[in-house]
Amino acid sequence: MAFINYVTQIQIDFGAIQLLAQECARVGIERPLIVTDAGVKAAGVLQKALEALPGMKLAIFDQTPSNPTEAAVRAASAIYLAEHCDGLIAVGGGSSIDCAKCVAIAVSHEGPMKTYATIEGGSLKITDRVAPIIAVPTTSGTGSEVARGAILIVDDGRKLGFHSWFLVPKAAICDPELTLGLPPGLTAATGMDAIAHCMETFMAPPFNPPADGIGLDGLQRAWAHIERATKNGQDREARMNLMSASMQGAMAFQKGLGCVHSLSHSLGGVNPRLHHGTLNAMFLPAVLRFNASAESVQKENRLNRMAQAMGLQSGSDIPQAIVDMNARLGLPHGLAAMGVNASQFDAVIRGAMADHCHQTNPRIASPEDYLDMLQTSM
Repeated sequence: MAFINYVTQIQIDFGAIQLLAQECARVGIERPLIVTDAGVKAAGVLQKALEALPGMKLAIFDQTPSNPTEAAVRAASAIYLAEHCDGLIAVGGGSSIDCAKCVAIAVSHEGPMKTYATIEGGSLKITDRVAPIIAVPTTSGTGSEVARGAILIVDDGRKLGFHSWFLVPKAAICDPELTLGLPPGLTAATGMDAIAHCMETFMAPPFNPPADGIGLDGLQRAWAHIERATKNGQDREARMNLMSASMQGAMAFQKGLGCVHSLSHSLGGVNPRLHHGTLNAMFLPAVLRFNASAESVQKENRLNRMAQAMGLQSGSDIPQAIVDMNARLGLPHGLAAMGVNASQFDAVIRGAMADHCHQTNPRIASPEDYLDMLQTSM
């Protein structure tokens, strides 16, 4: 049965960060824990958030790792409880927002985080007791500010997804001005993450025409502006369109994602130093070729519809166009250039088969299919 749900209040514009105190009042947060990372703090973006909250009593956790871990969630949760906080403000990329979502679970639910992981049957164990969250994204990639999911490396080393409508932030403050200083490499990698979200959710088989429309428009915006934003970080039009595309990809992926993400999640768990968006960029061409023969993709003419949004002649042109775009953006030429080797493949395939995105790909991949995708992506 089709299920369609859009529930987040979004403020999107240059200078939207100034609405942070207003949104705290609306949501009912009086003593927030700000969850961020050292890079956001060093770039001066945390200070902008603090200046938008004059006189408010708050606490700060600024040690979110690039791939959030259960240890980081414990550390942030300890501050939250010690400071008697009543909500969370996530300021950063997907890592900080996902970390905050997991803190929202940890401070209100008992037991280790794996208890609440989707593949462990934990989604229904996440209740409305979760702490309220306001998300302030500083990159244009994950779209976690409008999504019901979070990704976390739990104590046993697995990179798992956590999904509940109770985890959707109560407010998303999308201020493209916060992304103007983003380095070219991070702009490219996070932008390709947004493109992967728009493409994978558009190919996912569940019936959700609003999500399809949102994802396709997001793809058009991201594809047209990612190169501009990467080459000129001060291009305000490009930054606005990338931020919108990031938000749109996550609004749409309630349909589900696919093999790009099952592989990226798994490989990111095997080697947490690898950037998720860059991995998505590496896997997209191989997965697109694998999905081309899927019945739902062919029936809905989905590859050609994406090609039209990207200004290409045919759906068959998309894989090479992504390879070429990756090269123009300065991203690695393949997994081998990122330090991945064949000895990791068995562990990656096991993780991909168990990942929550595996079942929503338009073609269900076998271990042999995943091996072929890995080899092709090297």
